[in-house]
Order: sequence, then C-alpha cells, then structure tokens
Amino acid sequence: MSICQLGNLQEKEQPEQINDQTEDEPQQKEEPTGLSPELLTSEKKVEPSTSNPEVIKIQAWWRGTLVRRTLLHAVIRALVIQRWWKNILTKLMEKRRRAALETFTRNEWAAVKLQSWVRMWRIRRRYCRLLNAALIIQAYWRCHSCASRGFIKGHYRVTANQLHLELEILLGSGPCVVSECIPLPIKQ
Repeated sequence: MSICQLGNLQEKEQPEQINDQTEDEPQQKEEPTGLSPELLTSEKKVEPSTSNPEVIKIQAWWRGTLVRRTLLHAVIRALVIQRWWKNILTKLMEKRRRAALETFTRNEWAAVKLQSWVRMWRIRRRYCRLLNAALIIQAYWRCHSCASRGFIKGHYRVTANQLHLELEILLGSGPCVVSECIPLPIKQ
C-alpha cells in the first residue's frame, strides 16, 4: 500500500463532525443543559482507529521524522552559536595578542634607543677628549718655532675607529716624520 492510499484510507475512516451545519439548514440555537463544556466535547470526540498496523507504522515513522528534524534544527542552532562564540573568542585573543606584542615592541624599542644614546654619549665624550688633546698639541706645535733647534708641524685625522697623527720635525740635520695610529675603543 502506498502512502497516498493510506492517507485516503485515514480520511475515509475519520467520522465527520456532528455539529457541522449545511448551507441550506437554518442555524439552531443551543439550549443550555447545565453541563460543563468539557463534558459536552468529550462525548463528541472520536478516537481514530488504531487497528491498522500499517497506519501505526507510518504514524510512528512520521513522529520519529519530526523528532529527528527538531533535534537537527536544535543541533544546527547550537553549532551556529558555538561558531559565533568561537569567532568572538578568536578575535578577542587576537586583540590581546596584538596589544601584548605592541607593548613588548614599545618597551624593547625604548631599551634599544636608550642603549644607543648611552653608547653615542660615551663615544662622543671620548672623541671630544681626544679632539681637545689634539687641538692643544697642535696649538703648541704651531706656536713653537725655534730657530736654533728647528720647526715642528703636524696634522691629525679622525676616522670611525682610529686617530691618525702625523708629526714632522724639521731640525738642522734633516726632517724627522713621526706617524702614529691610536685605536679608539668603539663597541661594535
């Protein structure tokens, strides 16, 4: 038997309602009988016939289908909520990670900058001391001229990590050239 035939069979087995009015019949007024409406309706209810086992199987199958569909919809809704919550947590963790990374980077950058400033200050202080000493020596040599002893002149050159010093001493017998390279202790 097919499902359509069973549906038609169910419709034939169900009784029609007793109180249905046809169009040509006049409407009758119901007189109060003093009985409660529950009692009146309980007499009119007719239980469907459950003697056919195929009908029972189809009804059980349909109820199972409805329950499965309801559970499926509940599971899908739960999965949608879980996915949404997981996305929210992922975005929140990403924001926290980015904030921690920016704070760490800012602190590291400040430490590196401070260290470079201290190194620069120390190297500049040493350079200024050497420059001052060279200027004093130069001024002394330029002003020191003795006819009997000779003449002293010199120059210097400062590179990234050395001080080159060249002296030329002119005496009566001949020139004497002294060249000296002084390394500057610069941390690489």
